Amino acid sequence: MLNWNQEQLGALLEAPPLPVTEAEAEALAAAHFNRRGRAVALGGERDRNFHLRVEDGPGFVLKVIQPAEDAAVTTFQGLALEHVAAADPALPVPRLYRPADGSGTEALWTPEDRPACRLRLLDYRAGRPLHLTAPSPTQRRAVGASLARLDLAFRGFTHPAERHPLMWDIQHAPRMRGLLAHLPQVGDRGLAAAALDRFERHVLPLLPQLRAQVIHNDFNPHNILASAEDDTVITGIIDFGDMVRAPLVQDLATACAYQMQPEGHPLSGPAELAQAFHALSPLWPEEIAILGDLIATRLTVSVAISGWRAARQPENAAYILRNYNRALSGLRRLGVLPREEVQRYLKERLAA
Repeated sequence: MLNWNQEQLGALLEAPPLPVTEAEAEALAAAHFNRRGRAVALGGERDRNFHLRVEDGPGFVLKVIQPAEDAAVTTFQGLALEHVAAADPALPVPRLYRPADGSGTEALWTPEDRPACRLRLLDYRAGRPLHLTAPSPTQRRAVGASLARLDLAFRGFTHPAERHPLMWDIQHAPRMRGLLAHLPQVGDRGLAAAALDRFERHVLPLLPQLRAQVIHNDFNPHNILASAEDDTVITGIIDFGDMVRAPLVQDLATACAYQMQPEGHPLSGPAELAQAFHALSPLWPEEIAILGDLIATRLTVSVAISGWRAARQPENAAYILRNYNRALSGLRRLGVLPREEVQRYLKERLAA
């Protein structure tokens, strides 16, 4: 059993995005934001997203937010985007467009045949998602530097909803144990359980002492865009739907979890990303010591939640499982390494 309040979190994660047509999206953007264009549906985990295409620019993204999402949380997300844009204007994050009526960061839509929900309009960030590009050490360093800049921009931002409950918040990872049964292989369940054991033994006691702030919390290759001309130039950072207040090193560990290498040392890719982050936002020794534990924890949380949710939303399984195989492979490679070797490798690489 999950140690989660199913009414708080299950309703949000198990509910599919609200059904909305492209024609409705076009009408909503015009009515609430005075923006017109041709709507093209995009993927989304919880929200219904549309690219609003225009003739004279990259266009906009209309998000029809999942009705189960807490209004305070969605306001938190919008205000955080505005804060980052002001703190570091050169960061390639989406710019928020407030509703035409001045009602706040989002508009309220109350259709007669569906639940009321909120609408958010952002500018569309052009580029190719990193999972469609050629990864390289230079690209990983660019990702690490971009994340460091983003976290530096987040510093000082606070909001009452920043501690909202979120299954993807790995500082509460032990609550995932009830989901490990969804992993099909006994060996994989054992690796995942061992990762949670290490988290409870080595990370959990340190959490109160670590630096904490608002973080992106989902810096994966689907949420980072590269230039059409150069795979090493970051042109977009998107999807701020998993933001939460958490240890700073958690943001780095989450990004590193998606850079596990299939050949050579599994942590060579994460180390390259972490080196660039460390150069701009130096890590504490305590953070370096648990970075490997947090990477393994993120991999465990990723496969546990994705497998569980895909079984309940088969119509959205392709989107939900887009990172599953990569995460499971990373967990298998990292899970067999002694903790002391992981610590030594990362400490030496970050000291170089």
